[in-house]
Amino acid sequence: MATNLRSTTFNSGPSSTEADDEGVQGTCEDASICKRFAVSIGYWDDPYLQHLVRLSKERKAPEINRGYFARVHGISELIKAFLRKTECHCQILNLGAGMDTTFWILKDQDLLPDKYFEVDFPLIVTRKVHSIRSRPHLSKPILELHSEDTLQGDGHMLDSKRYALIGADLRDLATLEEKLKKCNMNTQLPTLLVTECVLVYMTPEQSANLIKWAANSFETAMFISYEQVNMDDRFGQIMIENLRRSLANLVSAEAAAADLPGADMWGPECCPGLVSVYPTFQTSLPRAAAALPAPVSLPVK
Repeated sequence: MATNLRSTTFNSGPSSTEADDEGVQGTCEDASICKRFAVSIGYWDDPYLQHLVRLSKERKAPEINRGYFARVHGISELIKAFLRKTECHCQILNLGAGMDTTFWILKDQDLLPDKYFEVDFPLIVTRKVHSIRSRPHLSKPILELHSEDTLQGDGHMLDSKRYALIGADLRDLATLEEKLKKCNMNTQLPTLLVTECVLVYMTPEQSANLIKWAANSFETAMFISYEQVNMDDRFGQIMIENLRRSLANLVSAEAAAADLPGADMWGPECCPGLVSVYPTFQTSLPRAAAALPAPVSLPVK
């Protein structure tokens, strides 16, 4: 995490191959299905995910369910802490948002920022835009906060007063910034940037460029990054092999938490491992899950 970051220069990195991008986009589907299953058996409440993601008939292992619970709960608590600190006078940029439903949940909790932005590959955004436009449970909450009767945008973008969904490549920083500003991103507002299993699919240089862009672009910024690290044990190697079969390569998987690109901007003490913070979530687990012993390794996809 970082506040009032400043750096001198940044450059957008080169693009990966089309096959690599397709593999990374496939991880969005895998993660969304795992979350949907965990919600369906009571690990946490999310009434909106069902309108974006199908329910798989395949049961997921308890370790998978608990890992996603920890991921969702941990990031949610940090987001809400930021919103309370700023009294919601801020903006949130969810970079690589996939089928995330945080906007709708925050609205239900009366914790919306001034504006909530989501960014992902255009193909993923097209699917999400279609789901929002065709499902009243998703479109109505956005329209309730909008000054017009219809939502602005096209197949690769959707914009409203409090919510924007943008198709963009995080490696192309100039185009990313242009699209965000077109949707009224305010660089003077306190800004929370969130990445979940995003930086690890980029090269260290590309990730560092993204973090430096955030440092240079906003007057006050906080960065939440949830990534796979320390992947040299057997569990990590199995994950890497499975992802490679899906054409998704963990380009920065060899990095330790303290060596993540840009981590030196705020210090390794702000990069805790999930196992070290997981016990603080125990009281929020469903009773049946809380009774299980904590896993040695918690999965990240």
